Amino acid sequence: MYKVVVITDPESATGFRLAGSDVLEVEDSFEASRVLSSLLHEEETGIIAIREDYLANLDKSLYEQVERCYHPVIIPIPAPRKGDEVSGYVERLLRRAIGYNVVMRS
Repeated sequence: MYKVVVITDPESATGFRLAGSDVLEVEDSFEASRVLSSLLHEEETGIIAIREDYLANLDKSLYEQVERCYHPVIIPIPAPRKGDEVSGYVERLLRRAIGYNVVMRS
C-alpha cells in the first residue's frame, strides 16, 4: 500500500499527523527541496503533499522533474497566510479535506 507524505513547517505538522499522514517537518524551501528530491525515488510513497510556497521555490531542474513524474503524485497545499493562527490554518485544511469543521482546542 502506498503512503501519503506531507512536507510542511513544524507549526503545521501536528494537524497533518492528526489527519493520519506521515509528516516531514522542514524549516525552509531549501530543506524541502532536499527532502522532496529523496522522496521522488521511494517506491512506497504514493502521494506527496507539499506547501505551495516550497514547491514554487524549487530549483529549475527539480521542478521539471516534479512536472514530468507521474509517481508519486505531487499535491501543493496552501501555505499559512500572514496573521493566520496555526490552529485556524489546520482547521481550514481539514475542513477542505474531509468536509467537516474540526475545532482544535489547546
